[in-house]
Amino acid sequence: MNFRFLGRSGLKVSEISFGNWLTHGSQVEEDAAIACVKAALDTGITTFDTADVYAGTKAEAVLGRALKGQRREGYELFTKVYWPTGPGQNDRGLSRKHIIESIHGSLRRLQTDYVDLYQAHRFDAETPLEETMLAFADIVRQGKALYIGVSEWTAEQITAGAKLARELRVPFISNQPQYSMLWRVIESKVIPTSDAEGLGQIVWSPLAQGVLTGKYLPGQPPPANTRATTQQGAQFMSRLMSDDVLTRVQQLKPLAQEVGLSLAQLSVAWVLQNKSVASAIIGASKPEQVLDNVKATGVKLDAELLRRIDAIIGPVVERDPAQTTSPTRRP
Repeated sequence: MNFRFLGRSGLKVSEISFGNWLTHGSQVEEDAAIACVKAALDTGITTFDTADVYAGTKAEAVLGRALKGQRREGYELFTKVYWPTGPGQNDRGLSRKHIIESIHGSLRRLQTDYVDLYQAHRFDAETPLEETMLAFADIVRQGKALYIGVSEWTAEQITAGAKLARELRVPFISNQPQYSMLWRVIESKVIPTSDAEGLGQIVWSPLAQGVLTGKYLPGQPPPANTRATTQQGAQFMSRLMSDDVLTRVQQLKPLAQEVGLSLAQLSVAWVLQNKSVASAIIGASKPEQVLDNVKATGVKLDAELLRRIDAIIGPVVERDPAQTTSPTRRP
């Protein structure tokens, strides 16, 4: 496993990190989830990402049990706050009340005294940013989080947050955006801004919800028990499931074979060619998927191969920075 610094901080993270967004506590039985975490640890992954909202808080609890007994200093644990975790009006957003209550809940479920990185899962336009950043700063000073970050904030929001972080002297070091060969909306604004402010990217969905594994074929229904067959998955993936996109993805397979990689490995390696990316988050329902994806670490793709990839999928790539997911109002 290779490691990279996260932003301009001194924190190193594994190039491949393990996330449990759509698996632990919902789609995958706990024994399988724990086996995936063990496989991740065995392959050298040290960075684990979750969120309080995943599986209605169950995902954090499963990850906490899976990591129990591991040397706490030997891994990096990330979680997030913003989305609703209860029925009340204050069970959501980035108010001081919700942030403070949420970190306590996350630490309890994760069975730890601190998280390495605490992230604002989206931007909250209904709470003053000063209130949000001060709450994060207090959590850092209390030792309950070592660093702070954000997820799916726009370039302008990152700039404003970084300014307050400097004033509060709190380590604001990361952004967690969606990023893949097919989804490049962060390249024109978010990445340059993050670089200037000292934030590294921890990217999610490098396999474009599984589309970049090549398992979805044009003109055919999705294979049984795949993400695209679920109601949530089908809605989230609708743009990626067009025949044009799927046909072009199939055309990438020979390129992967030329360099001795599976299409999934090529896709994860592709995001890691961007020096602003500190880590690519993978998910898994089976240990074998972890073992396969982790082979993307340390892979170097030459400029000619990158050009050929762009020639194939360029017409279907989403690049519009306005597509950065950032609610203006709380859910």
